[in-house]
Amino acid sequence: MAEAVFAFIYCANLLIESMNTWLKFLAEHGAQLSVPASKEAVSEVLSFGADTPVDTARDNFVAPLSHLGLISATGEDAAHFLHNQLTNDVEHLENDEARLAGYCSPKGRLLASMLIWKTADGVMLQLPRDIQAGVQKRLHMFILRAKAKLTDITQDQVILGVSGPAAATALMPWFPTLPVAIYGKVETSAGTLIRHPNAFEVPRYQWITTEAHAIDAWPMLTKILQPSGAVAWRLAEIDGGVPHITTVTQEKFVPQMINFELIGGVNFKKGCYPGQEIVARSQYLGKLKRRMMHASVTAQSAEAGTEIFSVNDPEQPCGMVVNAERSNAQEINCLVEIKLAATESEVRLGSANGPALSFQPLPYLLTDPV
Repeated sequence: MAEAVFAFIYCANLLIESMNTWLKFLAEHGAQLSVPASKEAVSEVLSFGADTPVDTARDNFVAPLSHLGLISATGEDAAHFLHNQLTNDVEHLENDEARLAGYCSPKGRLLASMLIWKTADGVMLQLPRDIQAGVQKRLHMFILRAKAKLTDITQDQVILGVSGPAAATALMPWFPTLPVAIYGKVETSAGTLIRHPNAFEVPRYQWITTEAHAIDAWPMLTKILQPSGAVAWRLAEIDGGVPHITTVTQEKFVPQMINFELIGGVNFKKGCYPGQEIVARSQYLGKLKRRMMHASVTAQSAEAGTEIFSVNDPEQPCGMVVNAERSNAQEINCLVEIKLAATESEVRLGSANGPALSFQPLPYLLTDPV
């Protein structure tokens, strides 16, 4: 009994310690927060009371995205340094756009996927918080004599995911002109707004701002948009065919295995970066045999890193779950990396006897390298 009480108190203290002004504000407005696994972890908004799951194809919602972190790269060599480390062109990044980029090991395997954009001071990198510290530390090792500095500014900013047919109307008070192109970006005194790929033709945006602006805007936003947990945004990313590398999938995939070049995450003309030769070889030497697919599965759980199996070859996995989120009480939506040959058979989760995957169309075409 005493151990249970101690554990409860310990978890409660971790939750309180991880709550900044923004999270405390959300908790006061009905947010249910996760308990961080450690003092270094952060609470995530799970839901708002007894809210129903969001239908990313129809519903208007706003979700606090505390699971995402921000690294600010500053200094006169910041863009050049990152250009030589990431899979995309950083030096020619325009002020009105954001880009996807990957960070690879020397073997061409993704250590991180991220969204990057220019700021007045340098370049911003956005990536999942569970890998942020490790990626930042690794990047820092290679700065050497470059005039560049990497700073974790996650606590200084709030990230909101805004989605739905009414998203543009909800954002107009702060952004009279919205970005039209996918990954287009606009800046106002209220912060940064980035257009994200649609999910089922529904427009989506990310708003990066200060705590003060977020707290001031929240009551107005939630008059139009349903407040929701981060799961709604992650589900929309899955439905939009956008993968995210997390702790359990680091160094598992060459970029093409998760369609990263198809969604603008790789520039094949920019020159060298760690793993560049292997990524280029995968692109130009023959037909790709592995790709990422969108699927749903009726199961109690499905997590990133879970292996999948073809019933025609039950002894070895044919792929792996990249990302997964529950879409309703019965189904989980997934992005899965898979041998293309295996898609011609029945594919199951966890083992050849597990729940069957039902493949769904991606919002973009799977094309072979030219």
